[in-house]
Amino acid sequence: MEDSETKILGELSLRHNFALEDLQKNAWIAQIKILKNSLQFLDRGQIYFEFLIPRMGKRVDNVLIVNDLIFVLEFKVGDTKYQKQSIEQVVDYCLDLKNFHEGSHHAKLIPIVISTSAESAENVICQKDNLFQPLKANQQNLAQIIDFVLSQNAGNDICVYGWESSVYKPTPTIIEAAQALYKGHNVTDISRHDAGAINLSKTAAAINQIIEKSKTNNQKSICFITGVPGAGKTLAGLNIANERTKIDSGEHAVFLSGNGPLVDVLREALTRDAVQTAKECGKNSTKKKEHERAVKFIQPIHHFRDDNLISEKPPIEKVVIFDEAQRAWTREMASLFMKRKRGNDDFTMSEPEFLISVMNRHQDWSVIVCLIGGGQEINTGEAGLSEWIEALKNHFPFWKVYFSNQISADRNYLNNDELENWLSSNANAENNLHLSVSVRSFRSEKVSDLMQKILSNDIIEARKLFVEIKDKYPIVLTRDLQTAKNWLKENARGTERFGIIASSGGRRLRPCGIDVKNEISAPNWFLNDAQDVRSSYFLEDVATEFDIQGLEIDWVCLAWDINLYYKEKQWNFQNFTGTKWHNIHNQYERKYLLKGHD
Repeated sequence: MEDSETKILGELSLRHNFALEDLQKNAWIAQIKILKNSLQFLDRGQIYFEFLIPRMGKRVDNVLIVNDLIFVLEFKVGDTKYQKQSIEQVVDYCLDLKNFHEGSHHAKLIPIVISTSAESAENVICQKDNLFQPLKANQQNLAQIIDFVLSQNAGNDICVYGWESSVYKPTPTIIEAAQALYKGHNVTDISRHDAGAINLSKTAAAINQIIEKSKTNNQKSICFITGVPGAGKTLAGLNIANERTKIDSGEHAVFLSGNGPLVDVLREALTRDAVQTAKECGKNSTKKKEHERAVKFIQPIHHFRDDNLISEKPPIEKVVIFDEAQRAWTREMASLFMKRKRGNDDFTMSEPEFLISVMNRHQDWSVIVCLIGGGQEINTGEAGLSEWIEALKNHFPFWKVYFSNQISADRNYLNNDELENWLSSNANAENNLHLSVSVRSFRSEKVSDLMQKILSNDIIEARKLFVEIKDKYPIVLTRDLQTAKNWLKENARGTERFGIIASSGGRRLRPCGIDVKNEISAPNWFLNDAQDVRSSYFLEDVATEFDIQGLEIDWVCLAWDINLYYKEKQWNFQNFTGTKWHNIHNQYERKYLLKGHD
């Protein structure tokens, strides 16, 4: 801190990306003075100002590295109290560094809120998993608190240059990702700065090239994006919709999903965030206005389908992205639905055939992007990839088809030799349409594999994986619901979200206080804060696999019922009808029950 206050302020001002308000400038001046006074006792260390946390789109006031400790400092200049929101904010910064910044994975992180005009507060110096309990300081005792923490800890010094250059691998939730993309960020801003980011960027570039080629040559094209579990197919789809909107708003690119809760949650999240952002920038906006804008960006697929059932005109959209396209309905299921719900006895198309026919109405060009999960159909009547290929082969052979060779290599995608041969002979292989790198956190990257091994009854491999992840991804068992609730509350830190989920077939969990038939509002459950009884935090409303498909929370109580239970070294399948359990013998129903628990 040998540099003058003026020089430090000048450097901060030069690197500030927005109009510099007097309030911000005065806060920096006060912050610099306090730090120069408080840290003069140190003869070593490194301090950073306005340290970027990309996943959150925010900056930490200061990161101070001394010896083996990383102090994360959040200043609240002029505050006379230690606000709960400020404490959660600085803990969230530490969690972000711990989980996504490689140099901080195993470092000791100390969050400190400095409310400059507050009274001194009692602090407890304790830590769990190298993250310390948040500390409260004011401008008079900051030096004393830092000095005391240093005196209680001794370890190998952090190499600051190695820490600075270490890889940042953010894995935003789909809600965070949608908000960042909607604000205009690029996918590389919020994705892992390694092969994962490169993979997503290459996929977007490949799709953009196909779209531009289709426009130039007046062609109709369909692209199938596949990916390993956790590779971010939905993120890729949102990114493409966002990029095409920026490139040419006249294309009316739209992200379509049959996942109703996902659509509702993302729309509401984008709406709330846009209103808040406008407020922070001193602009006027309304929830109604922002909701109308979000509706154009993300739509339920059934609205798109129903709108085009009553009209034979080409849709306004020239580029459509279908999320979880493998879940589109077979001809039998689509026909049954149309007859039962729409009174239409003449509908004889599968959902993929109909959706392609809608985009085929354009006289010049159009592009469909299908996001495909291999073997991820969870309901009876969901078609998988084969129905899309069947429709193209039999009804739209003139469409340009782009796919990854992974479709042929992995039988989970297309288990049909005839269709595979047609695809190989009539379509264009494009390797960048397969997302080969999981973008999950280092803590959870093998959890999906563990669940698959458990459900496939591969006990030996499941045990091996559990040993690998148990220290960084805690999994505990209990038969007492209150014990589970207490555990969630004790382990969640900052604004980490927790809640209860259960299989929709867990009908006899009701005596325990878990009613899977009680419908929830997914936006309230996923987005509302801990003071709202409808939020997941309150641990009253339970979400099922249909409420959470494609969405994430940080800590989960998974309530398990005997609709799927393990006995005599194998899984047993039941459903509850009337007053008793009945065994499930149908292999397809068993398959869907397993998928619902995956």
